[in-house]
Amino acid sequence: MDEVTVFKALANASRLQILQLMRQPERHFGAMPNGQFRDGRVCVGEIQKKLGLCQSTASQYLAQLQQAGLIRAERSCQWTFYVRNEGTLREVEQFMNQKL
Repeated sequence: MDEVTVFKALANASRLQILQLMRQPERHFGAMPNGQFRDGRVCVGEIQKKLGLCQSTASQYLAQLQQAGLIRAERSCQWTFYVRNEGTLREVEQFMNQKL
C-alpha cells in the first residue's frame, strides 16, 4: 500500500463519499442497470447520478481510487463495474491505528 497515494485519494470529499456509498451499494443504488446481481458492484453512471457529477469527473475520481488500490474495476460485457477493495481498506485502518 502506498500511503501517500491512498491519503491523497481520501482527501477529496466526493471520493470519500463514493467509498462510503459503495459500502452498501444495494441500499444506495438499488437494482443493477443491466439486471445482473449487484454483488457490491457499482457503475460510473450510478455514481455520476448519485453525486451530481459529470461523467468525466466521476470517471476520474474512480480512476484515482483504483490507482490507490481502494477499489477494483471488473468488466462484464460492455460494462465496467467498481467494487471496494476491502483488503486495502483494512490495511488503511491498521495503518491509522498503528501510526496515529
